[in-house]
Amino acid sequence: MNRSIAVAALALTAALVPLAAAAEPCPGNPDALGTERVLAVDAGSTPRVGRKSFPATLPLQRKELVLIFDDGPWPTTTPKVLDALRHECVHATFFLVGRNVAAHPEIARRELTEGHSVGHHTFSHPLLPRMAPAKAEAEIDRGIAEDEFAFYGHRRSDPTTPFFRFPGFASNGLLLDRLQARHIVVFGANVWASDWLPMTPDQELRLLLSRIERLGSGIVLLHDTKAQTARMLPAFLRELKRRGYRIVHVVAAGNGPNPR
Repeated sequence: MNRSIAVAALALTAALVPLAAAAEPCPGNPDALGTERVLAVDAGSTPRVGRKSFPATLPLQRKELVLIFDDGPWPTTTPKVLDALRHECVHATFFLVGRNVAAHPEIARRELTEGHSVGHHTFSHPLLPRMAPAKAEAEIDRGIAEDEFAFYGHRRSDPTTPFFRFPGFASNGLLLDRLQARHIVVFGANVWASDWLPMTPDQELRLLLSRIERLGSGIVLLHDTKAQTARMLPAFLRELKRRGYRIVHVVAAGNGPNPR
């Protein structure tokens, strides 16, 4: 390997360096799944992650998972999801819909206070490629601004945590390039629970575990707005522990686990 390639490889490694090496004890639950480590993600080196949509994903080891949740906050389900995560000392990433944040800011603030990462998922969850580019970006910015106001008391389109997910995984090259130019990481996923379909919690648990076992690691997408997912989550986290999986918490490079 020549010197220039070695330097580039070291730069990429630094951009994705884990901030914590091992899970800490979980108060009140010595058998908790816990959060194994924190991974800082930089838009300059990893602008898009998740192989369901993009060629690249996060640098995870076998049996390492990142948990992400879409579409909340929702009053009847998100608190139950947060309770389950807190009981297991697991940190996740929530991609928030701005109109839901405007309606339930206290739940969104709880996510941040409890150490989760909070990304953005537009204001009203439209399929952005069906909109004119200017209107699509305005929809993204409106969602970011509503989230920022709930967390920090001011509306702005430059997000504190520069993480974004396209509703319905529906993106296009123009919007992807625009978000990359703004240094915002776009998250896809490696596996999902299909929890937008009607099924029982037990059915969802079996389906999700079977998909995870086939891949062995990756970004796992769930929806904190779904009652079946909220009911399934405690058993899911316990089963991940039993099977030897480890949780990685993603944060924006330079922000730390809980930016203020």
